[in-house]
This record gives sequence, C-alpha cells and structure tokens, in this order.
Amino acid sequence: MLTFTQRLAPERLQGDCLALSLTAEERTRSRRQFETEDGQVVYLHLARGTVLRNGDLLKSEPEGQLLRVLAKPEPVLTVRADTELELLQAAYHLGNRHVPLEITRNFLRLAPDPVLQDLLEKRGLHVVAEVQPFQPEMGAYGHSH
Repeated sequence: MLTFTQRLAPERLQGDCLALSLTAEERTRSRRQFETEDGQVVYLHLARGTVLRNGDLLKSEPEGQLLRVLAKPEPVLTVRADTELELLQAAYHLGNRHVPLEITRNFLRLAPDPVLQDLLEKRGLHVVAEVQPFQPEMGAYGHSH
C-alpha cells in the first residue's frame, strides 16, 4: 500500500498521477486509508490538522508516486440571492451558526440542512439541492502547509 506523507505545490505535476476523489469532510482526515479511482488502496499520513483542497498534489514515500486530490461531488445546498447584500447577509447568518460554507461572488454552498434551508428561503434566497464538489472555507485560523 502506498503511503502519502508530503503535500507538494500543484504546479509541480509532470506526467500522470493517481487520482483520489474525497468529500469535504474526508479532506479533513490527515491519517486514513482510502481507495483511488482505479481501486488502489492508499494511506494518507499527513501532518495532523492538514486540510486538503481540490487539486492538491501528494507524494508517497519512499516510492515518490504522485496523487492528485479532487473534490468529490456530494449533496449540497447552493444558495443564490437577488442582490449582493442579501448573499452577504446569508453568509453572516450561516457564519453565526459555524456552518462549513463555500463562499463565492455569486453563491454560497453548504451541506444539506432542512432547518437552514427553511431559514434561507424565508429570507427570500434561492436554495437548490444538488450534487456538486464542495470546497468550504478553512476558517479564520485555517492555513496551508
């Protein structure tokens, strides 16, 4: 079994590599066994607290095999608003609830939650349940290694 211990800069990729699709929650697991797209079992042994992002590149030891981390599509709620202010207000209210949240210029994305969906819809926001890659913010104290 390949053991991946290093995170490299994504631009260092030259040639083919393994691919590993992980959900947002799985990308917070720095020490765990997974299965790649082609069925190969791999083990991540990264620094504790490592949060992987879509496109991250990992290297195994001692083989030097490369592995690309991909954001796996998963059930999410995508939130859109008629105005930027409404979207900002929604982000504020969700942030007060410490909800993992993906924030973009045009939409917010969060894990499915019927209570929060109801709150957002009552505020006049457009909420769609879909399956998409989910890349929540790392938070104020998040960092890259």
